[in-house]
Amino acid sequence: MRNRIFFKLLAAFVLVIVAGTVTLDISIRRAWEDSLRETIESNLRQKAVMFADRVRSDRGSSLQQIASQEAKAAGARATIIDVTGGVLADSETDAASANNQAEEPEFVAALKGEIGVAKRSSERLGVPFLYVAAPISGGAVRFAYPLSELEASTARSRHTLLLGSAIAFLAALLIAGVAAQLTARRLRNIVQFSERIAAGDLGARISEVSGDEIGQLAAALDKTARHLQRNFEALQTSQRQLEILLNSMEDAVIAIGPDNRVQWANQRMEKLQHTRLSAPVVETVRDPDFLRVIRGANELRTVLTARATSVVRGRVFDVTAAPMPEGGAVAVLRDLTETVRMEKTRRDFIANVSHELRTPLTSIQGYAETLLDGSNENNHAREFLEIIRKNASRMSRLTEDLLTLARVESGEQRFDTQPVMAGELLNDAVESFQEQARAHGIELQVENSSQAAVNADREAIHQVFSNLIDNALKYAAAGGRLVLGARPAADRVEFYVRDFGAGIASEHLPRLFERFYRVDKARSRESGGTGLGLAIAKHIVLAHGGVIWAESELNHGSVFLFTLPLATVPELVKTADGTVPEFTEL
Repeated sequence: MRNRIFFKLLAAFVLVIVAGTVTLDISIRRAWEDSLRETIESNLRQKAVMFADRVRSDRGSSLQQIASQEAKAAGARATIIDVTGGVLADSETDAASANNQAEEPEFVAALKGEIGVAKRSSERLGVPFLYVAAPISGGAVRFAYPLSELEASTARSRHTLLLGSAIAFLAALLIAGVAAQLTARRLRNIVQFSERIAAGDLGARISEVSGDEIGQLAAALDKTARHLQRNFEALQTSQRQLEILLNSMEDAVIAIGPDNRVQWANQRMEKLQHTRLSAPVVETVRDPDFLRVIRGANELRTVLTARATSVVRGRVFDVTAAPMPEGGAVAVLRDLTETVRMEKTRRDFIANVSHELRTPLTSIQGYAETLLDGSNENNHAREFLEIIRKNASRMSRLTEDLLTLARVESGEQRFDTQPVMAGELLNDAVESFQEQARAHGIELQVENSSQAAVNADREAIHQVFSNLIDNALKYAAAGGRLVLGARPAADRVEFYVRDFGAGIASEHLPRLFERFYRVDKARSRESGGTGLGLAIAKHIVLAHGGVIWAESELNHGSVFLFTLPLATVPELVKTADGTVPEFTEL
């Protein structure tokens, strides 16, 4: 690193020095040369004028003497010519042997009465001269100044400039070495600090007191490291708290990555199944329902639930799988084994008790009716017998409803589902309750009779309508009208029973379909209800793959709705003998 920084700094210094040298050579040197040439020319002009004045005024000296003296004083060659260009006197050559100067540009200008200036190389010496001529009476005088001195001076200045550049280069070399060493040491500290941070040592620190860019960089990195350490410590604390929380749960929790490999599991999951991190989840849990909800949550990015029965032999788990933000899913397994066992025990107990009560209740009811038929109308015993018969009848209905509910809940009751037109189900219900509705002074109507077919057990759905209509007749007779209907809803048909009675308060709606739940307990007992009708209707609808719910507002009546799935096309096609043909999947 140090060598790379050294050469970079050296290259920068060299570029600055070269740029400075070239700038000085191009601008300053040339300006200095031009200034020196102008100075020499100006001096020669003045001396040429003085030379011309002396030639005009000095009658005591010969022209040759004057030329020699002026040449010595000016440091230049002096020449005097006549109007024809002939040389009258010259400080360096014999006038008789000198060439005619009539065509030289400086003499041409001088003979016109002007100061003539020209620059050219001498044909005899090959040296550049600066010529300045001034007019006199009958001719002109001229100085010829050799420019070789100017070029020598320029060469000396260029040599001095190059020498200074060389000295500056050596100084730059030394400065670059020192600066590279210092900079490399500071950058090496920053690199080592960054490597420690990258390796996970968030406690690493860097000390830099300089206020330059490198110092600011080091301070920013140190501040970032402190911030990262605080955040990481907070994250570790949060992670430990989360692990403690998850490990304290009675439910098993397992996290699966997007590659279907185990990422984490709590202690409860470890007790259920030996879990290996980074191993495929199928090696830990082979239950198909569990694997299905994990795959579904990962692919559909939604929460799914399922009942798993083969995670651990003889145990039942409720599995809830939710997608994780970066892919994969987390699953919570709740052990329902004891709950399922207790529920089965409860259903068996209810079924057994109801079954055992059916026979004695039937006997009590029968004997009570027999005694009523033969008793005296004025006898008080008849009143007691009527009470016995009514309560025995009510207990008989209660046991029948309990048996029905137990069979539906446990799945023992098998439903013979077949394609049935929705309108037929509505008509069956109306026919069965038309007379009873009239007896209550209620008009029974059908609206929105859907032409679609649904998969349903005709008798079971009739019982659902029976329970809903019976409730409406008992509790909503004041409305004077009862409406049944069916309408399409996506892949289902939505059935409803609407009354126009007093309605139900909103706080009762969520619990209407619970067993033995009554909105008005006193009125329900008077009407002979068992409190199980809506619970039976709910479980029948659920067994058909539908849902049931109620909507109501006080003083605006109530609507009880349930859905049934549409029948598929093959189920609607029947042969002449009424059987459904077999279809082969293509």
